[in-house]
Amino acid sequence: MVRPDPAAPRRLVVGYDGSAAAEHALRWALSEAASRGGEVSVIAVREREEALPGTSYALQPHGVRPRLDERQVRDRLHDVVSRAVPPEVPVTETVRTGDPATVLVNASAEADLLVVGRHRHGAASEVLLGSVAASCVRRARCPVVVVPTQGD
Repeated sequence: MVRPDPAAPRRLVVGYDGSAAAEHALRWALSEAASRGGEVSVIAVREREEALPGTSYALQPHGVRPRLDERQVRDRLHDVVSRAVPPEVPVTETVRTGDPATVLVNASAEADLLVVGRHRHGAASEVLLGSVAASCVRRARCPVVVVPTQGD
């Protein structure tokens, strides 16, 4: 049995966007929670559907970017979580619609630790984070862990 560390984060919030970097961050958070007796809240954020300008340059004939509906996002999230979760870690799965950085920063108010993945590669990755990770680091209301992709 894992004995909880009284100084360890109890509630970890993880941003999940379907990428390999986000899946790696989720696995890191689950491992951390398992080793320290914490719980994990995984949040997938659907961006709002935005109409594109009605010009001949629009990529879609009706001027709307294709998005996954909430059920599709929830199903994908549940599939990834169910394959990754150790049995001793309590996990909640949430799908929200909005700006990913704003949703995660708001969720950080009720978290002990916010965990996000890093998407950037190459020389710039040492200096720059992805826009969501950078925004979370600047604005979160709790400590933030930015998990590098495997191999970084």
